[in-house]
Amino acid sequence: MFSSKILGTGSYLPEKILTNADIVQKVETTEEWIFDRTGIKTRHVAADDQNTTDLAKIAAERAIEAANIDKSKIDCVLFATVSPDQVMPSAACMLQAKLGLQRCAALDLSAACTGFVYALSVADQFIKTGMYQNILVVGAEVLTRYVNYDDRDTCILFGDGAGAFVLSRNEDETSNAKIYSAHLYADGYLGDLFELPGGGSAHPVSVPMIQEGLHYMRMKGREVFKNAVRSMNDCCKEALEVNNMSEPDVQWLIPHQANIRIIDAVAKNFGINKEKVIINIQRTGNTSAGTIPIAFDEAVREGKIKRGDKILLAAFGAGITSGSMLLEY
Repeated sequence: MFSSKILGTGSYLPEKILTNADIVQKVETTEEWIFDRTGIKTRHVAADDQNTTDLAKIAAERAIEAANIDKSKIDCVLFATVSPDQVMPSAACMLQAKLGLQRCAALDLSAACTGFVYALSVADQFIKTGMYQNILVVGAEVLTRYVNYDDRDTCILFGDGAGAFVLSRNEDETSNAKIYSAHLYADGYLGDLFELPGGGSAHPVSVPMIQEGLHYMRMKGREVFKNAVRSMNDCCKEALEVNNMSEPDVQWLIPHQANIRIIDAVAKNFGINKEKVIINIQRTGNTSAGTIPIAFDEAVREGKIKRGDKILLAAFGAGITSGSMLLEY
């Protein structure tokens, strides 16, 4: 059985920035209230002529460049998103065309904010079995187009962005890089805690659907918080137990960047020093499937994450989905 190696990473955040001061002009709140409850100061917003695959293209190109691989060798594209450009063709197929990739597999995965961990796990299985050798794994969102700026509980949280990995078969005998294990779960009966009901077959696009605001995200924040902390802690502990490791064996924890209070609670319950937790939510907000690859790429480029580091990824999202992954970079 083969092992997987993260050959290169890339990310992209749109140029336009939405500050807390800007949001105060849209909804009744204060800059202090927003930061105190979320840890967010700014978030990035896609330009009017930018869609999810446009953001993904830039992140993917940077990952391919960092991997130092000819793009013709990519044989699969996995795209984690809940905000594709359109229902069909898939974002993965559209990205394939924009990158000029030729004959390869391409598909989307929808697991909300846990999407990138899900996609990376699928990619790892493809590589371990020998089905594919070089897989482009992307997490990208343009969520600001689904935000109701009259809803204080959600409009303060979300931003746009994209992150990408090139995951490849590890053929370097001097490298121990691999994915140790992934642990993926869903509690579908809690789906109403975080949803975007409009636009599907249950509520197709129509004037009444829009009038009811079903095209906007809805969230029961308090319930989401409790389930997020519980599920991420459980997944983190399972990843270490399965691999006979403990917190000191891990150099970095990269949690989904949803809310600083959730991140702090997970770090505290997990018993990990906060200095070992990668956090960028203050600048990016919640970019859903994009948060983990964006944070990972930034940490690599800043020199924090180094080859040989053991890294724990943890996420939760609408569904309710959750998951963790333990890997060596």
